[in-house]
Amino acid sequence: MGKVRWRVFDEDGQRFVEEIHKVTVHHFSMGDVEDPDLYAAQPLWEWQESEKGKFIMEHAIDKPEWHRHTDPYQYGYQYVIVAELEKKKLTEYYLKFGPFVK
Repeated sequence: MGKVRWRVFDEDGQRFVEEIHKVTVHHFSMGDVEDPDLYAAQPLWEWQESEKGKFIMEHAIDKPEWHRHTDPYQYGYQYVIVAELEKKKLTEYYLKFGPFVK
């Protein structure tokens, strides 16, 4: 589950509020290697060049972030990509690609 924040802005004399959701948009596992970030570069690039990745890169509020976590169950690492999307764009993403991260 992601986090939600709001951004208030004025445009043409009117005040607007955007609902912004921070969600995990992709994740993958990496084995126990000496330099996991080096090995993760290819799957990160492949995701970024996929249809889902291109949508996120185009519509994310800020540049998406990736995070590495140790995986004690598989003796390796879990990588997650997190992005912030405005509510309407998140809905569009879910309609196009489904709400489940793969």
